[in-house]
Amino acid sequence: MDSSKKYDNPNPKLSANFFSKLIFWWLKPLFWYGKNHDLEIKDVYNVMPNDVSQNLGDKLEKNWIKEVKLAEEANKNPKFFNALRKTFMWSFAYYGGWQFFLAVVLRVLQPYVLGLLIWYFDPRATSTTTEAYIYASTVILLILLSALVAHHSNLGLMEVGMRMRIACSSLMYRKILRLSKSSQNVTTPGQIINLMSNDVARFEQLFITLHYIWILPIQGALITFMIWESVGIASLAGVFLISIQTIPLQGYIGKLVSKLRLKIAVRTDERVRLMSEIISGIQVIKMYTWEKPFETLVSFVRSQEIDVLTLASYLRGFTLATFVFTERTTLYFTVMAYVLLGNSISADKVFSIAQYFNILQLTMAILYPMAVSAVAEAHVSIKRLEKFLLLKENSNIILPQQNSGNGSIIMKNITASWTENTIANTLHNINIQIEPGKLYAIVGLVGAGKSSFLQLILKELQQSHGEIKVNGTISYASQEAWLFSGTVRNNVLFGQTYDKEKYNAVVRACALIKDYQQFNYGDKTLVGDRGASLSGGQRARINLARAVYRKADIYLLDDPLSAVDTHVGKHLFNECIKHYLQDKTRILVTHQVQYLKDCDYIILLNNGKIECEGTFAEIQSKRTDFLHMLSTEENKGDSEVMEINDNTNADISINYGNGKDDEEAEPKETEELMAKGNISKSLYWKYFRAGGSLLMIMIFVCSLIFGQIGSSGCDYWLAYWTKQEEMRIKRNSINHTLTIFEQNHTIPFFPDRDANKLTNETTSYEMDDFNNTISNLLLVDNSSSDNATWTINARSNSYYLSHETALWIYGGFIIASIILTTIRNIAFYKICMNASKNLHNLMFSTLLKAPMLFFDTHPSGRILNRFSKDVGSVDEVLPRTMIESIQIFAVMVGILTQVLIINWWTVFPMLIMGFLYWQIRNIYLKTAQNMKRFEGITKSPVFSHVSSSLLGLTTIRSACAQNMVRKEFDVHQDLHTSAYYLTIAISTAFGFALDIVSICFIAFITYSFIVLDDGNTFAGNVGLALSQVLILCGMLQHGMRQTAETIAQMTSVERILQFTQLDKEGPFESEPNKKPSAHWPSKGEINFDHLYLRYEDSTPPVLKDLCFTIKSGEKVGIVGRTGAGKTSLISALFRLAKLEGAIYIDKLDTKQIGLHELRRKISIIPQEPVLFSATLRDNLDPFHDFDDIALWAALEDVELKSNVSSLDYNVEQGGVNFSVGQRQLLCLARAILRNNRILLLDEATANVDPTTDALIQKTIRQKFKNCTVLTIAHRLNTIMDSDKVLVMDYGKAVEFDHPYVLLKNEQGHFTNMVKETGKVMFEQLKKVAEKAYNEVYSNTELESLQVLNGETVKDN
Repeated sequence: MDSSKKYDNPNPKLSANFFSKLIFWWLKPLFWYGKNHDLEIKDVYNVMPNDVSQNLGDKLEKNWIKEVKLAEEANKNPKFFNALRKTFMWSFAYYGGWQFFLAVVLRVLQPYVLGLLIWYFDPRATSTTTEAYIYASTVILLILLSALVAHHSNLGLMEVGMRMRIACSSLMYRKILRLSKSSQNVTTPGQIINLMSNDVARFEQLFITLHYIWILPIQGALITFMIWESVGIASLAGVFLISIQTIPLQGYIGKLVSKLRLKIAVRTDERVRLMSEIISGIQVIKMYTWEKPFETLVSFVRSQEIDVLTLASYLRGFTLATFVFTERTTLYFTVMAYVLLGNSISADKVFSIAQYFNILQLTMAILYPMAVSAVAEAHVSIKRLEKFLLLKENSNIILPQQNSGNGSIIMKNITASWTENTIANTLHNINIQIEPGKLYAIVGLVGAGKSSFLQLILKELQQSHGEIKVNGTISYASQEAWLFSGTVRNNVLFGQTYDKEKYNAVVRACALIKDYQQFNYGDKTLVGDRGASLSGGQRARINLARAVYRKADIYLLDDPLSAVDTHVGKHLFNECIKHYLQDKTRILVTHQVQYLKDCDYIILLNNGKIECEGTFAEIQSKRTDFLHMLSTEENKGDSEVMEINDNTNADISINYGNGKDDEEAEPKETEELMAKGNISKSLYWKYFRAGGSLLMIMIFVCSLIFGQIGSSGCDYWLAYWTKQEEMRIKRNSINHTLTIFEQNHTIPFFPDRDANKLTNETTSYEMDDFNNTISNLLLVDNSSSDNATWTINARSNSYYLSHETALWIYGGFIIASIILTTIRNIAFYKICMNASKNLHNLMFSTLLKAPMLFFDTHPSGRILNRFSKDVGSVDEVLPRTMIESIQIFAVMVGILTQVLIINWWTVFPMLIMGFLYWQIRNIYLKTAQNMKRFEGITKSPVFSHVSSSLLGLTTIRSACAQNMVRKEFDVHQDLHTSAYYLTIAISTAFGFALDIVSICFIAFITYSFIVLDDGNTFAGNVGLALSQVLILCGMLQHGMRQTAETIAQMTSVERILQFTQLDKEGPFESEPNKKPSAHWPSKGEINFDHLYLRYEDSTPPVLKDLCFTIKSGEKVGIVGRTGAGKTSLISALFRLAKLEGAIYIDKLDTKQIGLHELRRKISIIPQEPVLFSATLRDNLDPFHDFDDIALWAALEDVELKSNVSSLDYNVEQGGVNFSVGQRQLLCLARAILRNNRILLLDEATANVDPTTDALIQKTIRQKFKNCTVLTIAHRLNTIMDSDKVLVMDYGKAVEFDHPYVLLKNEQGHFTNMVKETGKVMFEQLKKVAEKAYNEVYSNTELESLQVLNGETVKDN
């Protein structure tokens, strides 16, 4: 298949030195370049050798196969988990060691050293300044080490997660290529894509926190011991409380969330499946005007999904709120216990304990629950993957065979069915020997088992008994053409080498020469998703060319002639099947009876049995009704081929557009809509407005502000209280000193400080702090120490806080914090869920109104990506990252305010820090946004490739191309990996850079306290400042990363909003004064008035200057070569594309009518019958306009009543539980129900056998007797009795008249087409036309008519 251009850009990490890797310096060139340029795909570094998709897939596959073998021997079910464990255990364990060192050594030492540092400022301390400097430096060094270890181990664990995701996807894809047909019916493409996008993505973040599950008990025990050392028995109150608050509570919430996760997954699967069906059937939905019911259906499915999501989100919001208040409540209870036990608190104890609880809370309340819920979610995903990997495989898939046999096939007593233990077999008792080198035709009614017969030879259908021997290699052309997106040439070659002569011969044999000349780029033209840019006939012929180009002994051709017109069909049969493949064994399934005489042997199937077999002559003598049963098309006798002068001479030089094999002029694929530059601010407002009323937003903002005041209030109050205690201690010591001084003249306790000065300063200090409380405090006289003592004593009783008061106020702040934070988070999630629901529904309703052109130019994978990946991000990831960043910034504002109150001049380093943060963030964001977008865009081809492979599984397997498509998949994966790896690497580097800035700030604050200490620095202030600033370090870079992540996730909102601004068709309803009457059109007369149709403004028109009138009730056949514009005529009637000129229906210009009113009044039986997975009733009548009696009557009219048990019979996805012919009949039933005056048949009988064809023709003649019927036909016999025939060529109407009149013109286009069916057939068809003509026109009218219409319309 075609893969994207490769750029060689090796990753600089491979050649970087140790120091460069340590500080992420190897990313500098990327940041530097990305700062001023928009990055392009070629700037992304190649994938790292350890992350290559193929190797990872091989490794995991090896372990999985081992696991399956072991399980079989032990008679157990294999566990996918074991295979994963064997593959990834060691790399995971290595980083675990580092995380242990970080959590148990570095993090525990830090508060201990901090306590020593704070103690230095306590009045009772005896440590020297040098010691203080040593403590300070140790604190800073520990923080630096923590930062390095944390960032590198996180990146490493994210890489392990990424590799696991890659390996699982690669393994899944290999499994897809081996799925048996029955498994394909069990799983839907939507489900597989969901496994590949959402389920494996769970592994990416899984490992970061996983080690904390076993680190927690060790770290917890160590910290409890450290707290015990500090405050004794009171420590148990806190540790007990934090344990209760976290482990059981979080554990329970985690359980609930994972239950909900499962429900959400199922509902998301359902929605994505529905979406993929809608997108592939969009043309039918538009033509039937079914947008409304589908919109209701999708919004119903979506609201069910959102209901569960909302519940899960509320739980998440609550968990997040607990992060804010857990540590504070714990500290509150510890302090309370300590104080009530009769101790007085001191700063070094309180703040080092606060730090310990902070660490415990990080592990217990944040990392541990995250690990548990990640494990729960991953467990669900692993189970789902395991279930998929254990689906039944097609055990005898043809692997590339070296030996080519003679091309014979022998079947003995074969019975086979698609599903195990069914009542009716698909094929039974098949005995046949197929000889080498002959042409076999397989014929039979719809659903007789013709395709199944071929699938049996391909080993896709398993025989339950009997044996089949196939000698030789097989090449297969499927019934429904399968193309992958790439060039036409690549679709034909399909991995074979390009041999110019052979290629040209195949192209000629498959009648593609003219098409290649029509294409803008010849065979380099891109076919689009599933061949969207080609006509049905072109797709069928390219599909056939692919099969013919492969060298094989046996060719299985499943009805390749039905999608093309007679002339081309004849060419394919003679040139390709009879001539080009003459010495090969060919098995042709067909409904075209005229070719049977030329086949060597005919097999007639009926209900899965061989009813009779033999040569044409034998069967005719055995079964006189044989041909009649199939059709009444053919008379006995040989038909000589009339030579028609056509330019298919053998010596024609094939000129493909540009006629060069080189890469010069190559078409461009439609680029995916991708925004550039920064995300606009208005986007956030649009998002919030989509989510809630102004009132909701106000509630959120208020609870945010007051909740933060509550939280910061707790911390501030604690510091204030410890300061009070310190002052009391100092005071007591002063009183003590002074008294002794007066009596005994002893030296005071503080040899280096003047007592008088001390008292004075202390008092003035108090005044600074509490001017308002003690405004009447007397100013102390310097000289009189006596006086001073009395003043203090007099005041001290009224002035110190009692423990009770302090604890009550402290408790008040705690309660406010708890309540308000919870309200805030729940309000926020409510807004987000509403936004998510509304944005999705808005996007979907806009998508339904988009013109067809949009769907033709955008691959379905790309549209689906917005509905799966982007909606998934907006549902789950965005609200979480956004509320976390909001929460962190609220906390940060709280911290900085407190630090400012203690030391106002710290505002200067804060500004510098802020400036550096801003700079770093800007450099990072430019690169990160581009990377995130690439990551999104490189993901689409992975999914497109998967859904394309699922559709063409049989073709891929019959061509033994599994290895080729697998390598292709790995290439797509690698491209995505290279973008994803850079995304996580630059995000880690960003976090590290922020940490370095924070560490500098911390160092500055820490040293400044020591340098500026004049003996009056309160330990409480130092403790508050340092413990808060330390929190800042880890938290801020997390916050910055979350904001950056939020901005990156906002690209999903941006992508969704892009889809809400698509061009609309329109208007859907007529203006009130121009509304047609309810009975319009009553006649059904259609008049084309100088009509041009173009699909895009820039392209030449596809229909050119059409002028003709179809009278009321006329039956008109439309014929012409493939690509002549027949199907475009339908687009014009339905206004699916841009028109110039006009079409009048019953004298009303269709441009004046709303699209819904217009389309509702025209019935169509489309080229490819589309059924949706819903009940039969919904498929026939989604509006529920008709009662059951009418529905049953319609089914009876199309003879399907006996095939279905009830109207609630479930149609599977794509209608696979009906044969193609039955699907066509159901579409006819829809038309019968609608009972419109105008009916269009778009090659409706192409895929059905002549009997079903006759049934359809008969039903149409009876049911639509008075209607205007337009039939696009490939088989001329279906339209010879029409009232008129319209001959199209290159978008023009070249002839338009009664078929008999047209046949009188010997040189006419129509005459030539009919001549191609053979001499006998020509005469027979002419008779049919004459008979029909005579019935309509009496001889008298003939004369006058020839005057009017005799000159056939020609615009040459």
